Amino acid sequence: MAFVIIGLWVAWFVYWHLAAFGTKPAQRRESVASRLSHIIPLVLAAWLFIRPGMAGPALGAPILPRAGGFDIAGALLVAAGLGFAVWARLHLAGNWSGTVTLKQDHELVRSGPYALVRHPIYTGLLLAAVGTVVAIDRWSALVALALMAAAFLRKIVIEERFMAEAFGPAYADYSRGTARLVPYLW
Repeated sequence: MAFVIIGLWVAWFVYWHLAAFGTKPAQRRESVASRLSHIIPLVLAAWLFIRPGMAGPALGAPILPRAGGFDIAGALLVAAGLGFAVWARLHLAGNWSGTVTLKQDHELVRSGPYALVRHPIYTGLLLAAVGTVVAIDRWSALVALALMAAAFLRKIVIEERFMAEAFGPAYADYSRGTARLVPYLW
């Protein structure tokens, strides 16, 4: 099942980079220092997911005794999470960027997964990361999930500031009626 999970992440990664072509030109970007504040934790998280044993014996230890079905449950969560992120990416279309960016003629997208949460790409990626933790069953994977969540929370603060400045009352209204990451909760 590890092969399936790796394959899902690799397919997502390839799609993500290919889909970056054809986006609108940037009008405003976050600073390099700001970008590093969420990129560095994401790189560390990826390293811990890819090489869980490299984090040392304590972090390389299992979280729970292995039980049947963990691998399958993990793979299903990874597939669901990455699928949700791709659905969100498709709805953003030319407005998408890997960095916190306002595009020329940027639109406030409220359709599809954006009707459920304001940051569905992060929701999907975090769900996929939870699935990876379930499948890997190592403390290092749990630390990777925490780093990933911290990076996304940092990025959300920056993105929401950009969106509030660009869309004013429309974004405030959208924010009041839509959860950040977890539908109907937060």
